[in-house]
Parts: sequence; structure tokens; C-alpha cells
Amino acid sequence: MTLERHARLSRRVALLLSAGLGLSSLAGIAHADTAPQATAPAAVPPASFGAWGVDLAGRDTAEKPGNNFFKYANGTYLEHLTIPSDMTSYGPFNALAELSRTRVQSILNDLSAHPVKHPSSIEEKLGTYYASFMDEKSVEKQGIKPMQADLDSIMKMRDAKAFATLAGASAGNFMKSPFSLGINPDAKDPTRYALNVDQDGLGLPDRDYYLKPEFAKKREAYQAYITQALTLIKWPEPATAAAAIVAFETKLAGVHWARADLRDPQKTYNPMTVSALEKAAPGFDWLTWLTAAGLTKEGLENRTLIVGEPSAITGEAALLASADTGLLQAWLAFHTVENASPYLPDAFVQARFTFSKALSGQPALPARWKRGVQATSSAMGMALGKVYVERYFPAESRTAMQTLTGDLKDAFRIRLQHNSWMSKETREAALRKLENFEVQVGYPNEWRDYSSLNVTKGEVYNNAKNGVAFEWQYWLDRLDKPVDRNEWGMTPQTVNAYNNPLFDQVVFPAAILQPPFFNPKADAAVNYGAIGGVIGHEMTHSFDDEGRQFDEHGRLRDWWTKADAARFQKLADRLGAQYNAFEVLPGVHVNGKLTMGENIADLGGLTLALDAYHASLHGQPAPVLDGLTGDQRVFLGWAQVWREKLRDDTIKNLIVTDPHSPPQARVNLPMHNIDAWYKAWDVKPGQSLYLTPQQRVKIW
Repeated sequence: MTLERHARLSRRVALLLSAGLGLSSLAGIAHADTAPQATAPAAVPPASFGAWGVDLAGRDTAEKPGNNFFKYANGTYLEHLTIPSDMTSYGPFNALAELSRTRVQSILNDLSAHPVKHPSSIEEKLGTYYASFMDEKSVEKQGIKPMQADLDSIMKMRDAKAFATLAGASAGNFMKSPFSLGINPDAKDPTRYALNVDQDGLGLPDRDYYLKPEFAKKREAYQAYITQALTLIKWPEPATAAAAIVAFETKLAGVHWARADLRDPQKTYNPMTVSALEKAAPGFDWLTWLTAAGLTKEGLENRTLIVGEPSAITGEAALLASADTGLLQAWLAFHTVENASPYLPDAFVQARFTFSKALSGQPALPARWKRGVQATSSAMGMALGKVYVERYFPAESRTAMQTLTGDLKDAFRIRLQHNSWMSKETREAALRKLENFEVQVGYPNEWRDYSSLNVTKGEVYNNAKNGVAFEWQYWLDRLDKPVDRNEWGMTPQTVNAYNNPLFDQVVFPAAILQPPFFNPKADAAVNYGAIGGVIGHEMTHSFDDEGRQFDEHGRLRDWWTKADAARFQKLADRLGAQYNAFEVLPGVHVNGKLTMGENIADLGGLTLALDAYHASLHGQPAPVLDGLTGDQRVFLGWAQVWREKLRDDTIKNLIVTDPHSPPQARVNLPMHNIDAWYKAWDVKPGQSLYLTPQQRVKIW
């Protein structure tokens, strides 16, 4: 569980804003707990970017580019790579994330040298929070005492109203709700905030884990974990309760919408008053739930909510109406333990890890300092980000990125102007959207104020709980006020990037602006292929199957002609069929519908990067370096960004839950749709990746 997402975004909107570059790992699992301590990743080959930005030795030159470009570009490197025992995958994302963690650790080591009982400054709060977490002996000594009041409140629950009260209050603590409550810009009026209600209540990664036979062993591991967690708090008949919880969540999963369906912003935009919701989904005390979450009771019946999955909400409410109170008590107790496990004694940590290992295949979890960095970042991520930027983000990197984004924007403008399948009316609207495009680089324009967050030396559980409460209150305070466009969905120390369609905006945090993504010492072609492809990827998200439904002001509005929308969908479906056919493991295929937006963005991003590189040459021939042409270096720059290896269980999880395709697909499939790739690598008919010109998909 990632605390900074717990009370900020509804699940549906979090998925919407995941239109980013994508880190293929189970970060929430990997950094939740500890186990046998993992050492430094000695098995990882040192990063090498050669004289001009590409690891030439990491290629497998025995592989023909036209058969498997991913292997050609990365095969030797990956052959010698062993995933560190405390990770589910390893590649450039992981390497930079590890670098970011060590830098944040350095910051926290400095700040935690002298923790104080009741810190007041943000530096004191950061240092005291981290120092308290690192005092493992104190955590063991306190046992479950810090959590006892929460458990007692669950034990005292006697009826549906009391359950709704605890579920509503979970927005600001470690408990859980069967429904997700979020505060986000209104998709049809992004100048104001709206309340979003979405399906929730599951403990496994996705509904498929409950409903598909191939996940039977994962369900068994989950039930065993529930039993162990309840045993640790001396819950009566834990095994019986665990079986009931899994059966209950399986029923919830049966009414949930599939993850791919959550990508349709029109279907998930269903405004209704609280009064209307009570009629549409009877069986649950909605007023009590909302007031317990902190909403003002006066006039609440007339407040409008945006309901994401109406049939699922109705189905969940019906299931809750018939649920046994004892079951709901056990369900709440277990999820409280699960969510709080990083801040509890080692027995809880070990129980959580056993389950995590069964899900991801990860042999060991990170050292305690890594979990301390994660915990502190969850509570005060932007405060850490401010120090991170001051220490580690050079101003020239921000300037260079702003120039590169301008180049990619120019390339996109030309692409739109010469688009062959789009009508004049829609093309002009698309150009207006591009001109309104906002790019933020490195760090937000304004920093958060953490003065109201309470931190106390030695109180690990309560400090983390206060962090969740602070986050939820932060968003409650924004309700009914104008939207703050300076709000970021990631911290500067996050290795990723994202597109926010509600703001017509892309964001590039500081931590990703390092080799191999952005390398000031690299050849220009490599940077265009790597970070240029990333920039183009994020820009294209504004015109993928989801982002295209938002106009130049970020409003959810149909600004396309019907004919253009039909032509776009036909092209998107053809691209989706390519990904559906991609087998990442025996019998495991990519879900082209779930990954559609990211696939369109990968194809568009690489296409724009190549265009921008060509424009940067100003008509001059590209230099040849080590026998490689400029175009070849662009493609290698993109390919080596994705030289990642994943555990099999991790792949199986991500195929179900992640809107991004696996690394091999992110390299091979965009490239074989780009004409210039064929010329650059002399790709011929009969080679595995060859497509006839008529088969190649060109969207942007």
C-alpha cells in the first residue's frame, strides 16, 4: 500500500493519471515490509553508457535486429543480469530508483542525527520520523499497543451504521473501506474539485485473482496470510474468519468492473447526488460513511458525487447489506493489520513478506533503511523532494529539458498539420490542445506546507497514521475551492513521468532526468531516442484512446467528429491486435485493451523523437559513430531504456494490473510500425518483426 495514494486519488482517477512512463515493479509490495535482509545488488552489472551514451557491449550482435530488436540491443547485458533478491525486476528504472533512495537516505541520515521529542520545523519532522522508524528495538518493545485502540473500535462495532462510520474514517487512518473516496478535479469542469466514489474492498491485486483459476495458489497464499495476521492479534477462530474474508472479497470481485473498462472516462463519469446514490445503491449508510470521512453533514444529501462504476457500487452495497457483522469486523481488523504492517513488530512484517513473496516471486525484501526512506516519503514526500532538488538536480538539466520538450512539441505540431486521416475540424482542435500544452520539469512551482503534521519521537505507528490523516485533510481542505494546477501527482525524487489530461499537462520529475534517460554527455541522437521518446510518449498520451477525450482545457468533452473517432478507433484496434498476439511467457499474452494508451504513447513518442532528431540536424547529414547512423542511435537510445528483466510471477501480476506492456513489447512492437526502422536496420521480409507497409499502424 502506498500511503501517499491512500487518500488522494480514487482508484479510477489514479489509473487515469497513470498515463505515464511506467515503472514495471511491484513497488507497493517490495517496500512494505522486511525479511532476511538483502545486501547490495552485487549481481547487477555496472551501468555503462560508452563514449556517447549507448552500451555497445550490452548488445547481442548475433541477433538480427529484424528478428528481435530488444534482444539485439540488450541481450548480452540481460544474459549476465541477476535480479537483486530484494527486487521484483531490474533495469534502468530500478537502478535510478535505487540511486534516488540512497540520496534520500543521505538526506535523512543528516536530518536524523538529533531527533527531538516534539519536532516543529520540517527538517526536525523528517529527521525524527526517520530516526523513530529506524529504532527497531522500540517498535518491538511497543508491540501492538499503538494499534490497540483501532482494534478495540473494530471489536465494539455492532451494526451497519458503526461499520459505515469506521469505513468512512478509514480515509484518514489504516482501516479500509469497501468503496474508494477521492477528491480530484472534476473531469467535466477541471477548475473545481469533485468527490469521486469508486469500487474498492479487495486485498489481492485485481478482481482476476479471485475469479480466474490460474491464480488459485495466490488465493491460497492470501488466505494463509489473513489467518496469520489475525492470529497475531489473537482474533477468535482466525482460520474460519480468513476463509470467510476471501469468500466475501470474491463476491465483491464478482461485481467489480474489469480494469480495462476503467480506462473509459465517459463510462466512469456518472454524477449523482448523495440522495440519488442512496436510492441507486441501497444497503449501505452513505451519509454516515461520508460524514465519518470528514464531509460536512449540512446539505450533504444534495452534494454531487462522481460515481465511477455504478453497477459495481450497487452490487457492493447489496453484498454489504447481507454481510454478517462478525465477518465485517474480521475484514476490517485484517486490513488494518495489513495496511499498518510496515510500522509493527517483525512478526507482522514476516507474515506480510511471506504473502508478498508468493505474489511476486521476490526472495527477500529491502533493508530497513530502504523501508524507512519509503515510509518517510509516504508521509512527507514533497518536503523530501525540496531537499532532493536542492542537492541533486542541476539547473542546467531543467533548462535542457525545456528545450527538448519544445523540440518534441514542434515535431508533434508538424505531425498534426500533415495528419492524413483526420478532418480539418478535428485537426484544428487538436492543434489548439497542443498549443495549450503545459510542461513542468523537475519540481513543482509551489511546495507543500507540512506545519500541521504531528510527528513524535518514538511513535512509529502514530506518526505514519498521522501522515495518512494529514494527506486526507489536505484534500478535504481543497474541496469547494478552485483547483490548484501546481499540484503534482509524483514527488521530484520519483523515477517516472506522467500526463495529467485534466490539466493538459505533462510532468517530468527530477529523478528521471539522468542517464540513460537523459545524459548530458550523450550523443544527441541517443538523447532524442531516450528522453525525447519519453517526452513524446507523455505528449502523445493527450491524444491516446483515453487522453483524446479531453479538450484543450482538460474537460472531458467529445471534440472529435464521429468519422474521425471511427478512423482513430480502427487504427487503435489494429495496434491492439499486435499486442494481443504478443506472448511474454508461455500462454501469457499482453492485454491490448488494458495497455492501449501506453502502446499508442510508445509508438507516438518514438515517432516524434525521430522527427525531432531529424529537425535538429537542420538539413545536415547525421554523423556516424562506431559504425552506427543517427537513426540507428535513436532506436538504440529508446531500446536500452527498456533493458529490464522481471521475475515470472511479477510478469503475471503486471499483465493483469499494469497498463504498460512488458519491456520486450515496448521495444519491438513500436519499432516495427515505423518505416524508418526498416531502412535503418535493413529489415527484410521473412524476419520475425517484419510487417508489410500496409500492416504498419501509423496514428500520430
